Amino acid sequence: MTQDELKKAAALAALDYIVDDTIVGVGTGSTVNHFIDGLAAMRTRIRGAVSSSEASSARLAAHGIPVFDLNGIEEIPLYVDGADEIDGRFCMIKGGGGALTREKIVAAVSARFVCICDASKLVGTLGRFPLPVEVIPMACSHVARELARLGGQPRVRENFVTDNGNLIIDVHGLTIADPFTLEARIDQIVGVVTNGLFAARGADVLLLAGSEGVERRLRDAAMTETRI
Repeated sequence: MTQDELKKAAALAALDYIVDDTIVGVGTGSTVNHFIDGLAAMRTRIRGAVSSSEASSARLAAHGIPVFDLNGIEEIPLYVDGADEIDGRFCMIKGGGGALTREKIVAAVSARFVCICDASKLVGTLGRFPLPVEVIPMACSHVARELARLGGQPRVRENFVTDNGNLIIDVHGLTIADPFTLEARIDQIVGVVTNGLFAARGADVLLLAGSEGVERRLRDAAMTETRI
């Protein structure tokens, strides 16, 4: 199977977690696009969706799926999104598409986070994929200096502005042994909106597509194995 076929397999497996007559949280990216396309076939079973990006909102609307403002929603039963990297504790690096802030917000109000990805995204230690950090434009140089002090190599993403009107700094060269601490540390830098580490709110379910099919893993089981 090609990588795109694996992404599609993981995305369609997430449809099994849809709760009828609810609003679904929808992430951003190439794997999520397959999920949105699959969701279109069952759109009469759901009330609609909350989206983490303008691109996903447009794709949902094109399929006739109502898109709701998150401010009018108290809780979302299910959030489905991909990852650029995910480790054995279901901590992730996200934001390759630049939607990390809205993704983190939707994840925060969702009861269950289902991560969909192909097997190449599972890593032992996070950091091979550059860590995205969304920053207020006027603080870009200051934030870059602070990120360099943490041992990374910050590079401003060229010709890119987030849906929120901000910039992205991609931090290369990090080996992230403790994503929980680093996530909190980076968020404390003045001028940072948020960073692409999803550790405090990691995935609850991982749907990992490989050559032998889609493997379903649960966060509770993964955390137990880590502690043993």
